[in-house]
Amino acid sequence: MIVGMIEELPTTRPHTPLLDGVSTDLDALSQLQSHELVQLAEELRHDLLYSVAGTGGHFGAGLGVVELTVALHHVFNTPHDRIVWDVGHQTYPHKILTGRRDRMNSMRQLDGLSGFPKRAESPFDTFGVGHSSTSISAAMGMALAAQKQGIDRKVVAVIGDGAITGGMAFEALAHAGHERPNMLVILNDNQMSIGHNTGGLATYFAKIWASKTYTALREGSKKILEHVRGAWDLAKKTEEHMKGMVAPGTMFEELGWHYIGPLDGHDLPQLVNTLKVMADLKGPQFLHIRTIKGKGFAPAERDPIGYHAINKLEPAKPAKSAVPSKPKAPKYQDVFGQWLCDLAAQDDRVVGITPAMCEGSGMVQYAKAFPERFYDVAIAEQHSVTLAAGMACDGLKPVLAIYSTFLQRGYDQLIHDVALQGLDVTLAIDRAGLVGQDGPTHHGTFDLSYLRCIPNMVVGAPSDENQCRQMLQSAWLHDGPSAVRYPRGEGSGVAIEAGLPTMEIGKAELVRKGTGIAILNFGVLLDQALTAAETLGATVVDMRWVKPLDEAMILSLVEQHDLLITLEENAVAGGAGSGVAEFLANAGVICQVRHIGIPDAFIAHAGQGECRRLAGLTADNIIAVAHSTAPVTTNQQAL
Repeated sequence: MIVGMIEELPTTRPHTPLLDGVSTDLDALSQLQSHELVQLAEELRHDLLYSVAGTGGHFGAGLGVVELTVALHHVFNTPHDRIVWDVGHQTYPHKILTGRRDRMNSMRQLDGLSGFPKRAESPFDTFGVGHSSTSISAAMGMALAAQKQGIDRKVVAVIGDGAITGGMAFEALAHAGHERPNMLVILNDNQMSIGHNTGGLATYFAKIWASKTYTALREGSKKILEHVRGAWDLAKKTEEHMKGMVAPGTMFEELGWHYIGPLDGHDLPQLVNTLKVMADLKGPQFLHIRTIKGKGFAPAERDPIGYHAINKLEPAKPAKSAVPSKPKAPKYQDVFGQWLCDLAAQDDRVVGITPAMCEGSGMVQYAKAFPERFYDVAIAEQHSVTLAAGMACDGLKPVLAIYSTFLQRGYDQLIHDVALQGLDVTLAIDRAGLVGQDGPTHHGTFDLSYLRCIPNMVVGAPSDENQCRQMLQSAWLHDGPSAVRYPRGEGSGVAIEAGLPTMEIGKAELVRKGTGIAILNFGVLLDQALTAAETLGATVVDMRWVKPLDEAMILSLVEQHDLLITLEENAVAGGAGSGVAEFLANAGVICQVRHIGIPDAFIAHAGQGECRRLAGLTADNIIAVAHSTAPVTTNQQAL
């Protein structure tokens, strides 16, 4: 049996006799004895570390739910019984157990396994996820579907203490408390968001409440006391008050759930026994467990945020000569973070807001320097937008740092609470475009389309990191709602001007003068446009602003060129290119226009460069589109 804390990622596959059998025959898992389950969990933890060392990816959350994953597949008859995972960062152990161990080396690569649950990948992945707070709603839908069809099926939702802060999770909790479907919600509390355990007494009572004796007594008493006027109500209130004294479950009880917990989520025998009891209970059941993110891997336990995910473990390279290497260009998120710090130092109206993406959005330094002007609202994107709107109503100038794919969740608030009222809110939209290995749930490929159609919005798409800083400053100074979208990853390495310079909103820049063809670039694909232009002898214009468009520049290009090609890392439908075509149509100008952008499809997970190639966002494809003799429309998609 493998024991002890792991200090380093393994470079060779560990000896895992139990896992070898279970990973190819999951039915064997239900037959294992308690001590064998504990050994299997240890083997699974080591195998997970070996797999992620070879591919990179999320693993801190997965280490924390190894025992829970083993317990769930031991107690429940999956995939007939449904397990719905929230977000999906923690499902690598689940994938290893459910027939995909031999493909873990393809994780997050083109044509390989997804880093998240994916219905098309396995029947064990019952619901595709990537965003948070969806599991309880989905599981409730499955439970009601089983009920309507007369199917004897258990349904379990596993949600973390971060994801349960999302409003959608509470909407589902309240609805399920009313409808009372037979389902189980497991709150995986790794103490990253919810407060500390109330002590040994809470664990003691949790064991009592999860026991068969207590459950039988509770249900039997209910049947007896229901016939005595007021007696059951009094008994129920007494039980709730007793629980409220020693456990944090009163809120869930008030919503109509039978709450048990908190339990030690790494005590596998106790977890198995509790799940067996709760699996047979009727109505909405709620199990609260405590786990440690990164459990068993010492560096991850010490730094759970830093080890949320890791890069692939590369073999040591031979020492190079003393020739200094070229410094890396800054990441766009860090350009934003530095701009925000510089701006806040000069203007005390600046307030920074993020929905749980402090590290990812480059706001760590800002949060340390200006803690009284920093608000992490947790996974509550809708709230973050309206919070910014409220601040803007009364004299502050908020900056909301949010991923493109997460802003989709706050779209109604953006329209109704910000744009409709013309409020002075600046959106710093990170991870715009194709993000790479996290795949279609995280690609930010729709923001130009859904922002461009909103009245009162100003929308910018910088082509490099210096422009990004200038554009952010210009957008912030603009009196009204504005958005600047920029990609994941490093910039191009251009020099960044000191101070807080601005650029004229709605003004494009002529980058290369050519003939015949003009390429109108929106965003960070300018290098591809310039490479293609060398072959085509084309003009290249960096449009920079999606709304308002530089209409004078577009008209001048029409006068001097036979073909316009628009280029953007956004959906073709409704995107920046569509804005150009709409302007020309309204102006009564007839001109050949071709659009290159994300086609009408979800782009698979792969490296960021591979994703762009799949979408046709390359110089070679620009050249192919320019030479194409196919009929030209204002909605042509390039592949």
